[in-house]
Amino acid sequence: MKTKCLLIADSGSTKTDWCLLENNRCKNYSTQGINPYFITPCDVTALLQTELKINPAKQTIDEVHFYGAGLGNTENKKWMQQCFKKYFGKAKIFMYSDILASARATCGSKAGIVCILGTGSNSCKYNGKSIGFKTPALGYILGDEGGATQLGKKVLQYHCHGIFDAELQTAFAEQFPETEQEILENLYRKPLGNRYLAQFAHFIFTQRGHYMIENIAEDCVNDFFINHLLRYPGLAKTKVHFTGSVAFALKDIVKNLCEQYEISLGTITQKPMKGLIAFHQKG
Repeated sequence: MKTKCLLIADSGSTKTDWCLLENNRCKNYSTQGINPYFITPCDVTALLQTELKINPAKQTIDEVHFYGAGLGNTENKKWMQQCFKKYFGKAKIFMYSDILASARATCGSKAGIVCILGTGSNSCKYNGKSIGFKTPALGYILGDEGGATQLGKKVLQYHCHGIFDAELQTAFAEQFPETEQEILENLYRKPLGNRYLAQFAHFIFTQRGHYMIENIAEDCVNDFFINHLLRYPGLAKTKVHFTGSVAFALKDIVKNLCEQYEISLGTITQKPMKGLIAFHQKG
């Protein structure tokens, strides 16, 4: 009996991981992130045609399971589904939020609280099948506490205001040679400002150990705990799982804050794809 050929995608605002799953074999692909708040239908179509090295005319795909940021919005999901349907033809198209990807990857069919700390941030309470209570994810201007955009924003504030000491200012100039004028130009006049901000989070990761860097990292992750995680009902009795590049890079801070707030920590995973593959293989 022929098994279904599935295309699974996990997309953030910066990067999309793809897995073509056929006969329990996975072939991996990577493209830039697909967030419907920051790109147009034409952009999506062009990305699929130029970056995703899969030709639906030559590769039969039965189902596409796309998990992405910005898909909690019904209108976003609708036009994204139309773009994918046009490109993939006869394949069945399923669109899910990125937080459901993290929930399925970390919890499977068990209940838990799930948090994303990546380019942005998000969270939800998961009952093993669907998402229940969740706090609002307000994006990089009003939210994204603990995400790379908030970390990057803090780094730029400290740099531009001259708060960093001489050691950090020198290190910043070596890693990011842009002038203040160029930074503002890129941030306010060019598209995808969230991605631009997020890249400065790498300064946090490369300068760990300096007290100013540790303060920024701890404050940002703690903002996520206070504004989101600590508001969840039944928190004391529920395992909490984390996914995302920031959660993984700052896992020591995540662990320390969980201990401080007496939270039962589950797993900290950089990427959900491995768990998503296992979830879909179970059918």
